[in-house]
Amino acid sequence: MTTVDTTRAAAPRPAVRPGNRPGARGRAHRTNWPLTVLLCLATLTVFVPLYVTLSMAFKTSAQSADGNAFSLPAPFNPASFAEAWSLTRFPVSFGISVAVAAIAVVLTLLLSSLAAYAIARNWSHRSFRWSMIYLLVALFLPFPVVALPQIQLTALTGLDNPLGVGILHAMFQLSFSVLLYTAYLRSIPVELEESARIDGASTGQIFWRIILPLLGPMNATVGIFAFLASWNDFMMPSLIMSDPTLQTLPVVQNIFQSQFGTNYNVAFASYLMAMAPTIVVYLFAQRWVISGVTQGAVKH
Repeated sequence: MTTVDTTRAAAPRPAVRPGNRPGARGRAHRTNWPLTVLLCLATLTVFVPLYVTLSMAFKTSAQSADGNAFSLPAPFNPASFAEAWSLTRFPVSFGISVAVAAIAVVLTLLLSSLAAYAIARNWSHRSFRWSMIYLLVALFLPFPVVALPQIQLTALTGLDNPLGVGILHAMFQLSFSVLLYTAYLRSIPVELEESARIDGASTGQIFWRIILPLLGPMNATVGIFAFLASWNDFMMPSLIMSDPTLQTLPVVQNIFQSQFGTNYNVAFASYLMAMAPTIVVYLFAQRWVISGVTQGAVKH
């Protein structure tokens, strides 16, 4: 009589992990060449204009007008920055631009977060849903369409100044910012607020002490978008402000465009000085910007 050895048959087989399968390691490290080429082309669209700006800013007037924007500056001419500093009254126009952008960012963060919190937590009510639809429709309303009424209203109310421009910048950023905040708030568990209400917290206390600190990544995202939109805007300040001595930096830089030509090296030096704050702000806030966009796109 023969016996069957069942120990070998009953022994469980080791689990095969996806990374240990034949060929899995090669597939994991395979380069996506179409995406890589696309990213390289997108990178060139940023670095090529930046290189031209740097090159032109350090050229002489004769070399900047020779038609070869990609040539290196020879001789090296940093005097363009001093001339641009003087012509644009850079400290004054820079300070006005900073003030306008600060007003726009603060109002956008405050109003958008409050409105989005009310809409996200009261979505079952029809009036809040219609409010969201109203804000989304306003996304497709460009400033030139309502430019004339805005000019008349700001003149009548005495807001044809940097304060009025900052308020208008915040109003035109409101729709997009509320959309971002609403998507992000849906990823925050409601149980946190319910626990706070059980402990006796009011709605205001819940928002300022619980919700607002959790909105850190989205605050950075909305803030950088509002800052860039306000800092780079040319049309609204040029139409709204009645005092030419209080114009923002993008409007003041228009002096380099004359009827008979353009002083390219001084103009690009001025553009580079105006570009520096936006680059610095984005470099410091990019981690929170990306985090806010990705977390707001997924509902937990």
